[in-house]
Parts: sequence; structure tokens; C-alpha cells
Amino acid sequence: MIYRSFIPREVIAQLDRLQRELQHPAERSPSIRGGAPGSFPAINLSSSPTAIEICVFAPGIAPESLDVQIERGVLTVSGERASALPASDAQSTVHIGERFAGRFRRVVTLPDDIDGAAVAARYRNGVLHVSVPRRAAESPRKIEIN
Repeated sequence: MIYRSFIPREVIAQLDRLQRELQHPAERSPSIRGGAPGSFPAINLSSSPTAIEICVFAPGIAPESLDVQIERGVLTVSGERASALPASDAQSTVHIGERFAGRFRRVVTLPDDIDGAAVAARYRNGVLHVSVPRRAAESPRKIEIN
């Protein structure tokens, strides 16, 4: 006996593709470790025993338009990038516009042992580098009993 489906294979393939596309944004949702992949601006975050290092890749943005704040263990980088597209008029048409323009905000939750008063930031060649030192941990010591 030959099995025949009432629904063509192309329809099932399209439904499967649609389901994957709908699930894709949910799988890339922001987490406590930062934003979703593909967010602007892209960041690299690394840690060592002495500091947390954050690189924010923001080419084409003036350093004075960036705002870096730290409050209660949360680092926030925000700003705005102007559009590089030509003004819309009757004589020009933009066919592809892949460069992000507009306001942005990235939030990174930091560990509890940071020294918020000693945070340093520098901007060079389109990369904002934020260094968040860790507080010196108290070393264990023996307490003498009298």
C-alpha cells in the first residue's frame, strides 16, 4: 500500500521553516551575560582575577555621544548613531540599508566584587574599552583564641 499525504510536502516544509523562524528570536533573547547576538553595538566581555574588561565596538560614533554609567553592579552603555543614508527624496531610493542608526543601549550585569569607584573608560579607533577593577579580596587569616 502506498501512503499519500493530503498535504503537499512543500507546504509542510514551509510550515517547518516558519516555525523555526518564529522560535529563532526567542532563542536569542538577552540574558544576564549581555544582549542577544547581533545586538548593536557588539561587545566582548572578559574577566580576570583583578578586573572585568568590556570592549564595545561602536565605529563611527563620536565619543561625546556615548554615555557610560555604572549603578549597583550594572554597567550601561548608551548613545545614538546618526543615519548615513541619503535624505529620502523623489530622485534617490535606498535599496539596502544594513547599518544600524538610532538610539542604542547595552546593559551588562557585573559580579558583586567590583570596585565601581575605580572604573575607567577610553575610546580609540571606534572601540570603547571599559575596565572595571575588582576589589581586593580579604585573604583568610588565622584568629588566635585567648
